[in-house]
Amino acid sequence: MCLTSASTPSLVDRLRSGDARALARAISIVENRRPEAVALLKTLFPSTGHARVLGLTGAPGAGKSTLVDQIAKHYRKENQTVGIIAVDPTSPYTGGAILGDRIRMQDHYSDPGIFIRSMATRGSLGGLARTTADVATVLDASGRDLIMIETVGVGQDEVDIVRLADVTIVILVPGMGDDVQTIKAGIMEIADIFVINKSDREGAERVEREIRSMQSLDIRKDGWTPPIVKTVASDGTGTKELAAAIGNYEAYLKNENLLVQKNVENWRERLIEMLRDAMLEKARARITDGALDRYAVEIAEHKRDPYSLVEEIVSGTAK
Repeated sequence: MCLTSASTPSLVDRLRSGDARALARAISIVENRRPEAVALLKTLFPSTGHARVLGLTGAPGAGKSTLVDQIAKHYRKENQTVGIIAVDPTSPYTGGAILGDRIRMQDHYSDPGIFIRSMATRGSLGGLARTTADVATVLDASGRDLIMIETVGVGQDEVDIVRLADVTIVILVPGMGDDVQTIKAGIMEIADIFVINKSDREGAERVEREIRSMQSLDIRKDGWTPPIVKTVASDGTGTKELAAAIGNYEAYLKNENLLVQKNVENWRERLIEMLRDAMLEKARARITDGALDRYAVEIAEHKRDPYSLVEEIVSGTAK
């Protein structure tokens, strides 16, 4: 498929040269799933693979946006260009997003070295919009040195970020009820680095002890023990230590020859997700809204079973 007038080669050239308007336009094409989006991504993909991707996740109120703001300032002082994807929750009524990160990070809008994009989850599970990975691809192709993805705070289900990020940072705060409950299961297992934000509050040491206790019960297959960094994002305390921990983990992956393996594992999971989406769209294209309503009525009235119906839709024999 050829690029249409909305995403001409000149758009790609301008994006690669760092043109912020071209970057914003390309992201809009991808995020809105316009017809030319796939062709655009195909053209951009050979230019990707250079950016480091940080994923930051944690419960609501953990201070993720403020911490992202501080990390961005740190890396800009090192003259690195930064792309930020802030995934906001979607209203179940209007489909719109709060997009509060645009308010919290507005100090960066005058800096051409930082590009911020807020996205709505649009009903996606796992805390990520379906197009987040594609937006990250566009940012990577634009030449950004670092991409940070801040995901919706939805608790233990928020594990999809590991499929995109080179480094996954789980942010916790003291005083949010049963601390152990907030860090167990999947959310505990995805962390490459733990951050205890608002660590000037009472209870920070208890959170750290609980993390250490849980780490002693399970050893990661890559041999890495996620460090615990205490921060107070509101005043920048701990930002340098967090950046150092990020660098240490990246060095560990490189020294242990684990970087390629990690990328392969990530792409394996992402390919499955992409295939799932493609197959769903293909199956959905075979069914009109009227037929879907009729199927739902027939199943609700027990005139047919959903399992046979799904097999028929997949095989193209559904009536």
